[in-house]
Amino acid sequence: MKSSKSSLYDDLKRQILTMELDPDEDLDEATLSERYGLSRTPVREIFRRLAGEGYIDIRENRGARVIPMNHSTLRNFFLVAPMIYAAIGRLAVQNFKPKQLADLKETQERFRAASQSTDPLAMVLENNRFHEIMGEMSGNVYLQPSLGRLLIDHARIGHTFFRPRNENMNTRLRLSVEHHDGFIAAIAAHDEDAVVDLVFEHWELSRENMEMFIAPEGLKADALVGAASASLEKQS
Repeated sequence: MKSSKSSLYDDLKRQILTMELDPDEDLDEATLSERYGLSRTPVREIFRRLAGEGYIDIRENRGARVIPMNHSTLRNFFLVAPMIYAAIGRLAVQNFKPKQLADLKETQERFRAASQSTDPLAMVLENNRFHEIMGEMSGNVYLQPSLGRLLIDHARIGHTFFRPRNENMNTRLRLSVEHHDGFIAAIAAHDEDAVVDLVFEHWELSRENMEMFIAPEGLKADALVGAASASLEKQS
C-alpha cells in the first residue's frame, strides 16, 4: 500500500493535470494534513517537491497554490514547446534503453484503451506519461525539467482534445494514437529524422485543436490559449 505522503503527492499531481484543481487555486495545508493523516511537516515537504517540479507555487506568507496559467506563460509555452519536444525526441533515439521502450509501449496500450473507451481523464494521464517516458529516454538533465514543466500546461490546456465533440475531433484523436505508434516504431528503428518529423506533426495536431476552441465554463485554460495565440499572430 502507498504511504500517505506518496498518496498526497500522486493525488495532487493527478488533480493538477486533470484540472480537478484549477490553475491558481489555493492549497489548504491544514485540510490536506487532516485528509491524509499527516502532520504539517510532510505536507510542506510534498509542497516543496511539487514546487520544484513545476506543479505548484509557494508564496512567502501566502501559502501554496496550483501553478497559474496566464497570458505570459501560455505565450512562452507556444513559442518553446515544439523546440523542446524535437530535442527530446532526437536524444530519445540516441539514448533510450530497452526497458524504457517497453514502458513506452505499455503506456501506449493504456492510452489506446482510454481513447477507445472515451475516458478523457485517463487519456490526459497516459498521454502525459507517454511523453514523460520520452523525456526519460533522452537522459538529458537540462531538458527533462523543461519538458516536465511544458507537459503540465500541455495537459491542462489540451483537455478539449480528449473530449471530442464531432467527427473531425475524433479523427484528430485517432491520428494522435497513430502518432504515438509512429514514435515507438521510429525510436526502435533509431530513426532520428522520423521522430523529429513526427514531433512537429504531433505538435501541429494538438496546437490546432487547442486554438480551435473557446473553452466552456470550467476549462479556463483554453480561453487563455486563444488570447496567447492572438497575441502571437499580431507579432508575426
